[in-house]
Amino acid sequence: MNARIDPALLNQNPHMSHHLANAHLDALEEETIFILREVAAAFERPALLFSGGKDSLVMLKCAEKAFGVGRLPFPLLMIDTGHNFPEVIAFRDFRAQELGAELIVRSVEDSMARGTVRLSHPGESRNAHQSVTLLEAIEEFRFDALMGGARRDEEKARAKERIFSHRDSFGQWQPKAQRPELWTLFNTRLQPGEHFRVFPISNWTEIDVWQYIEREHIALPSLYYTHKREVVERKGLLVPVTPLTPPKDGERVVVRDVRFRTVGDITCTCPVPSTAATPGEIVIETLAADLSERGATRMDDKTSDASMEKRKREGYF
Repeated sequence: MNARIDPALLNQNPHMSHHLANAHLDALEEETIFILREVAAAFERPALLFSGGKDSLVMLKCAEKAFGVGRLPFPLLMIDTGHNFPEVIAFRDFRAQELGAELIVRSVEDSMARGTVRLSHPGESRNAHQSVTLLEAIEEFRFDALMGGARRDEEKARAKERIFSHRDSFGQWQPKAQRPELWTLFNTRLQPGEHFRVFPISNWTEIDVWQYIEREHIALPSLYYTHKREVVERKGLLVPVTPLTPPKDGERVVVRDVRFRTVGDITCTCPVPSTAATPGEIVIETLAADLSERGATRMDDKTSDASMEKRKREGYF
């Protein structure tokens, strides 16, 4: 039985605290590298979903350690809504080039041009429609496994996921059809047309991610750190003022010190008040946060019609 460690003892001995933190991150890193190598060995046409966000950058760092620069055995895939932050897109391209990785980009706008995605109105968020474009990319390249940076602590539907999450021939997630995962033994058998979504950092938390970013000196898009930005307060969120998200009548535009905890589609991603300029400062800030990462920053998760579980059943990641 593991002995419990007195937190007061850790405060008195920072070297012990540092050692335990590193041991914890080492264990998470080892598990992620194992999963990445398992995917490379078990599947014929895997790909790593890469948005340029912090979670995918952590996963990419682990892939770099697992296989080496210029030796990734799978391409990077991004589904672009056309409404992503320019800083993130630029960083995505830079990191892929730095690693010598193949980068495949497929756009929701292309799906709109084909008529497979139809917006109910021009201002509708395209975020949920990524599912269609993703499934089209899976069919185009015949991917049999897609690795992504989703974590169990993000959202309750993601907490239901296996690390190797089976998808049927329609690309849909069926919770009752998921397979047991005991002792890191994964059942990767597929029928024609089926595929897996794999979550190598599923067991990480937001705190783990930031501590790993700090330890490994992982560069991130500047949006993750404090900066001044025009925002309006709307339904408990700070909505960034952009051409895609203009203020509504009666809303007052203010300039705040903010940062983004997640960097998704501009039309549904909000910053949080923050003066944190380093990963260490963000760790301290996150420890005191009352809301989850998605709950504090995502407009599209606020409505039941766009619930994550419903979207996952339709093919969303």
